Amino acid sequence: MSFADIFKKSFLEGYASSALSVRSIVICIAVTTLIAAYIFILYRIINRNSFYNKNFNLSLLALAVITAAIILTIQSSIIISLGMVGALSIVRFRTAIKDPMDLVFLFWSISVGIVCGAGFAVIAVIASVVLTCILLLANRLPIAKAPQILLVNSGTFENEEAIMEIVEKHCTLHKVKARNLTADHLDMAIEVRVKEEGALVKELMKLENITSASLIAHDGEVTF
Repeated sequence: MSFADIFKKSFLEGYASSALSVRSIVICIAVTTLIAAYIFILYRIINRNSFYNKNFNLSLLALAVITAAIILTIQSSIIISLGMVGALSIVRFRTAIKDPMDLVFLFWSISVGIVCGAGFAVIAVIASVVLTCILLLANRLPIAKAPQILLVNSGTFENEEAIMEIVEKHCTLHKVKARNLTADHLDMAIEVRVKEEGALVKELMKLENITSASLIAHDGEVTF
């Protein structure tokens, strides 16, 4: 036997295909599906986006199962795994992830597929429970009160000083975000953290020439 034959034989024996039973495959896919369904429900509960994206949430469920199937296939044959690497290298994901929390759930779903496909479903379950506790506890921490946008419309631009006096009286912090002046009109947008919302709006409406005063909640970052 030549050196090439010895090398070839040891290479093939080192990376021999491992047979997977139907039972182990079914159990792996079933466990992955259950954990992925749990991620699906959790994302729906704590999602803070203005519009819930059901397609993205469904993709989390599908990604975990697809990833687990790929890992199972790679385990079964080194030849198939090399071909899988080449096939997946041409895949490009061009959809931008705007919310960092969406990226966390996306990576979580893929990781569950990898871990379960590798045969470590217990790790996936424990990690999912711990991550859930972290997310729910951190989500309930009273870090700061979310700011609001105060929109004030006045029939004269001479009311700005009186408006700001009332805002300073009722708000712990405030910042003028926009000011639109015309010959006989004033529009202001002020980011505020207000103590009593109703009292602020009512006192503003008592000013002469004030046509409207509105408080709008928004999901932007706290800047002060």
